[in-house]
Amino acid sequence: MTDQAQEEVAARWNQNADQWTNDVRNGYDVYRDLFTFPAFQQCLPPIAGLEVLDFGCGEGSNTRHFARMGAKVTGIDISQGLIEHARQAEVADPVGVTYKVASYSSDTGFPASSFDAVLSTMALMDGPDFQGAMCEAYRLLRPGGFVAFSVLHPCFITPGLQWQKDEHGRTTGLCVARYFDRSSFTEHWKFGNRPTGENVVPFAVPRFPRTIGDYLNAVASAGFRIRRIEEPQPTEEACKTVPRFSRWRDLGAFLLLVVAERPI
Repeated sequence: MTDQAQEEVAARWNQNADQWTNDVRNGYDVYRDLFTFPAFQQCLPPIAGLEVLDFGCGEGSNTRHFARMGAKVTGIDISQGLIEHARQAEVADPVGVTYKVASYSSDTGFPASSFDAVLSTMALMDGPDFQGAMCEAYRLLRPGGFVAFSVLHPCFITPGLQWQKDEHGRTTGLCVARYFDRSSFTEHWKFGNRPTGENVVPFAVPRFPRTIGDYLNAVASAGFRIRRIEEPQPTEEACKTVPRFSRWRDLGAFLLLVVAERPI
């Protein structure tokens, strides 16, 4: 990983920070609200009473959820802009979260064995050094502690993803391509549930494609023992609320969840 790659990620997310915070807090991120975060919570071991570090906390919505689940939480993110929004939310409605600007892929500045759990929701695929993140998580955890993270499923969310449709426009399949293409790129997109007609600049999100082996081998080589792997589907209720979720229930996996522990 180069310092330049980290600087690029920080710059992109600083540019995204204001619009991202606005959109998330206005409920436009329906994937998070109805699918990815509920699935993460269901997979997560109990965290009440634990000292928890959130890798890639963004503007802090999920971090605050962890605090309300009874954990003592610290959130870190490489974006100064996102951390400022997170801190403002803590001032307005305190839940006991501390925030710090730091990269999760290098020395975060905390002493070794400072935490019982390291959590990360839909952030680790957006950093250039996943191996570094796992090594730092291992250093920060006490023996017996665990890391739990969610990422876009690398086997299905590939650089060459395309949906297949029939003559009536119905989605019938998912084509994955360029699975082994690890070239980084910047993806430009907006939340699909934003109000129509609003003129906003799309987010610029750096992507760092990896294979499933890249993810799991990095977890293992850092010293962790993998305890659980999940590939959750959206619930039927979520699919009724957001019909396009059905693609990820019937045709391919959107999400990969991993829980691993630092051996005692």
